[in-house]
Amino acid sequence: QVQLVESGGGLVQPGGSLRLSCAASGNIFRINAMGWYRQAPGKQRELVAAIISGGSTNYADSVKGRFTISRDNAKNTVYLQMNSLKPEDTAVYYCNAKGLDYGLGSFGSWGQGTHVTVSS
Repeated sequence: QVQLVESGGGLVQPGGSLRLSCAASGNIFRINAMGWYRQAPGKQRELVAAIISGGSTNYADSVKGRFTISRDNAKNTVYLQMNSLKPEDTAVYYCNAKGLDYGLGSFGSWGQGTHVTVSS
């Protein structure tokens, strides 16, 4: 079993910044990809940013140039630096990890979510 623990959410004014962190632990042989998703009230969960083991990244068009995803492989931790935040970035942000466990079965795990509110 793989657990993901997120931190770093909160209330910020428009134009401000936040940094989210997500640490993975448990039965992990290798993590192939980690990502951040978000879900705003009344909307479907959407991909915000993802990073694969080789370092390639992918961003939603709405956050390109404002958000940066990074990863510390030694710590099995992924970060999301969010700058120039807008009210429309308000959502619950979820961390996701995909990889292989020590039994060489695949896993896909979600964190519990962290709230980000952008408001004046």
